[in-house]
Amino acid sequence: MKHRILKATFIAAVIAMIGSPAWSATEPIQPIQAAKPKNPGMVELGKKLFFDARLSKSGFISCNSCHNLSMGGTDNLKTSIGHNWNQGPINAPTVLNSSLNLAQFWDGRAKDLQAQAGGPIANPGEMASNHTLAVEILQSIPGYVAEFKKVFGNDKVTIEEVTKAIAAFEETLVTPNSRFDRWLKGDKKALTADEQAGYKLFKDSGCTTCHNGPAVGGNSYQKMGVVEAYKASSPAEGRVGVTKEEADRFKFKVPTLRNVEMTYPYFHDGAANTLKEAVDTMGRIQLGKKFSDADNTKIVAFLKTLTGDQPSFKLPILPPSSDATPRPTPFAK
Repeated sequence: MKHRILKATFIAAVIAMIGSPAWSATEPIQPIQAAKPKNPGMVELGKKLFFDARLSKSGFISCNSCHNLSMGGTDNLKTSIGHNWNQGPINAPTVLNSSLNLAQFWDGRAKDLQAQAGGPIANPGEMASNHTLAVEILQSIPGYVAEFKKVFGNDKVTIEEVTKAIAAFEETLVTPNSRFDRWLKGDKKALTADEQAGYKLFKDSGCTTCHNGPAVGGNSYQKMGVVEAYKASSPAEGRVGVTKEEADRFKFKVPTLRNVEMTYPYFHDGAANTLKEAVDTMGRIQLGKKFSDADNTKIVAFLKTLTGDQPSFKLPILPPSSDATPRPTPFAK
């Protein structure tokens, strides 16, 4: 009897230290882990580049313009605004926790964050520059040359180094310690009864078929409009543009639901302005379900518990341009 009591006490103590192990074995969602940067110098360089609008033709648009780290890693616009007020064709996905995605962009055309980082710089509808000019600008700035040499060991800046540094910074943009994560780890007071009921509805309704894993999404491609066709307001057609396979038409990377209360509007076309609207639409076209107002409210309450600790850091001070630095042309076509 005494032996059983001691064993039970030991197990309870271990669980208290590490949290309930149930989430790892039985729950479809796992907690976000804090970032562990491998190269702080590269991360700091990438942070500067992320905020530096000189990588754009106008000298006005940076990575942070569409992936605003004060706004959940996106811009809260239906579609983003690019060079010369160009209206983008698709909603900007959040950069937060993007390192957990199986690929980048809604259609997955970039295999990783480094491959993604070079795209907007050269896209005429986004930053409207090109890789040669971007490198020329950085090479003309003594502060950058010194920092690239410190990080990469050479005097010559390359686009591969630029994108590698940006990716290293983006890998740190994870959001651990949400109330839901604390609940998963054993803090049963972290969620209200309604929020727990919303999570149960989320699972029982089939939402976790696509929205699972640490990012609560981002790890598969799925057709939008399984039960009922979706009428999109965007010309984007999904994976078919990458694979050329007709079966991939209107298949998109499942978005992460982490910090979803901050990343409105929703869907690849930004058509849903509120979480209530998004839950209603997804229930109808993906699951063939009509959620009651009460159930919708509970699911939305659960989704809001997925907001984690936002990235917090000192705003980088960018090195000044030199006399030789090519000047921006904000009004050029």
